[in-house]
Amino acid sequence: MNMKHLVSINQLSAEQIIRILDRAALFEKNPNQRLLEGKVVATLFFEPSTRTRLSFETAVNRLSGRVIGFSDAATSSSSKGESLKDTISMVANYADVIVMRHFLEGAALYASELDRAPIVNAGDGANQHPSQTLLDLYSIRKTQRQLEGRTIALVGDLKYGRTVHSLIVGMAHFRPRFIFVSPPELRMPEECKDFCRQHDIPFTETSDFSPEVIQGVDILYMTRVQRERFVDLEEYERVKNVYVLNREMLMGCRDNLRILHPLPRVGEIALDVDDTPQAYYIQQAQNGLYTRQSILCEVLGIEP
Repeated sequence: MNMKHLVSINQLSAEQIIRILDRAALFEKNPNQRLLEGKVVATLFFEPSTRTRLSFETAVNRLSGRVIGFSDAATSSSSKGESLKDTISMVANYADVIVMRHFLEGAALYASELDRAPIVNAGDGANQHPSQTLLDLYSIRKTQRQLEGRTIALVGDLKYGRTVHSLIVGMAHFRPRFIFVSPPELRMPEECKDFCRQHDIPFTETSDFSPEVIQGVDILYMTRVQRERFVDLEEYERVKNVYVLNREMLMGCRDNLRILHPLPRVGEIALDVDDTPQAYYIQQAQNGLYTRQSILCEVLGIEP
């Protein structure tokens, strides 16, 4: 059964995840189809985005749909004080699906509860980013040939990083093991660690980005330290360059190791990593197109 909204990765069963990934694989083979002909998708980005917005809009265009919306809230009526409720209610008059990024946690859930149009959460504050998680899962499965039993190091900003919070939940169905690598100020939130304990997901926590960590994992998931989430900019300056991955650090890694990053990077992966066989973050971003095509078809109940 298809779902009407995609608000959180928590709402998806293992079977639903696999269905979305399998459909994404079909779109990778044939991304140009007419499945959204006559459909209008609104992209409402109250917070800046490049990859997520462009990949959703490209997904619509390659499936012959139409896109409306805004990429800067300052150009919308919200800058005049219009409520989120009214914005969603009005846009739902014009669009078949609303893809929304918002700076407030819970904004996508609230929008879905209005039940005016299918809502796809493209990121709500530091909370969740389910479409990123699905493209991450697609990338892991593609590079590892399976999702089951992978060892994954999450490195960097684990406090505010909504992508890592969502990835933990998405991988919970597939017996992962996690290593959380962060400075003390940016540790994984307790609720995420409690989730791991409740679901018998083994994890270790360290501030040492050591060779043992890199050599012992299948996936190295790097994240940037998010300046926009910090109230105290002095704290940001202290931690912004605490972990920088370079080519030399990959010596002795597993043959199947792949480096993922939700992008943009701001220095945490050196440029000399880009041409290594382990670097996969550019292909990972490309996988967002196929995964988001699949997500749009999922909420509209369309099969290729």
